[in-house]
Amino acid sequence: MSESSTDHLIRTVTVGSTTFTLLGTAHVSAQSVEDVRREIATGDYDAVAVELCESRHRAMTRPDALEDMDLFQVIREGKAGMVAASLALGAYQQRLAEQFQIRPGAEMEAAIKGAGDTGLPLFLIDREIGITLKRIYRRTPWWQRMMLISGLLASTLSRDEIDAEEIERLKEGDILESTFSEFADRSRVLYDTLIHERDRFMAARLLAEAQSNRPRQVLAVVGAGHLAGLEAALREGMADPEAETEALNYTPPRARWVRALPWVVVALILTGFVIGFTRSTSLGLQLVTEWVVINGTLSALGAIIALGHPLTIATAFVAAPLTSLNPTIGAGMVIAAVEMALRKPQVRDFRTLRRDVTKPRGWWRNRVSRTLLVFLLSTLGSAAGTYLAGFRIAGQLL
Repeated sequence: MSESSTDHLIRTVTVGSTTFTLLGTAHVSAQSVEDVRREIATGDYDAVAVELCESRHRAMTRPDALEDMDLFQVIREGKAGMVAASLALGAYQQRLAEQFQIRPGAEMEAAIKGAGDTGLPLFLIDREIGITLKRIYRRTPWWQRMMLISGLLASTLSRDEIDAEEIERLKEGDILESTFSEFADRSRVLYDTLIHERDRFMAARLLAEAQSNRPRQVLAVVGAGHLAGLEAALREGMADPEAETEALNYTPPRARWVRALPWVVVALILTGFVIGFTRSTSLGLQLVTEWVVINGTLSALGAIIALGHPLTIATAFVAAPLTSLNPTIGAGMVIAAVEMALRKPQVRDFRTLRRDVTKPRGWWRNRVSRTLLVFLLSTLGSAAGTYLAGFRIAGQLL
């Protein structure tokens, strides 16, 4: 192993016949790139591991992979929010690159290239970013979710320069950690999901690779903030690394009351209509009219803010009151499908997507991101309309 000024960012752990050299890097440091290249060039290693998941590795090595994305499939499977969040994180990363003339993640690219040039196996040891985001969302209370979403939106849409404090946080973690670090400091659940779980996940992946491939020396390139936790997890050991990764990949389901709530709301709304008509036809018609106007208008307003096609906006007004009475069909899915039919995203939209979303107006100019906005904002409008109209109906009856 070579000597360097960053020796304090190198930890060595031996488990069985495998020695793991943990190289802590800063995701915005040119020095870290040199450290990675130098370590690989020593020829001491049988394999290289990086703090990347499959999707982040694909985005780094195949920047054109978005062109293969089936947008409607993404929306239908409920992954629109995850895709939007990933794009927002990518936009934040691009802001860093533009402001500081650096490329966050360059040290990971150097590790990937170094492994390829020397013919060393490459282990992707981080948990999928989508699973981490979903676990964060499911494990935090609703009020904290709103803060996380608003913080993510602010980091995406803001054109203010990124301050030195944020850069210092990036020297210890990565884009994901920096974005949510302010909240992680105040939330044990968030810290556990974002930091501690990933330390254990990466340790489990390294141990699993050691068991199956039996490398003698492994260089693991990780963010400096993960060094202590990863070293501790490796030294502690795991009886079954594969079972550990499965457990940490598990996404907690929504609570039963959350899954039942839409059906309860529908039952209450329909009951309100029945009560209204039993009292008088005029009252029943008034309740139905208010339901349609409030729900449809707010969903259409979401489509308007997203700059949806005029027919998309009209669809939102008509579809939202109907789909809100059927929890198996989301208003946003119907509305986004109409938007895609009217303004079908072109190959160039997928090709320029990452670059376009680095600027606020680009979210509305690109047909892919605008469709995501139509879906998200019309869904939000319909949800708000459902509860607002529901309270209005209850007030009329009481």
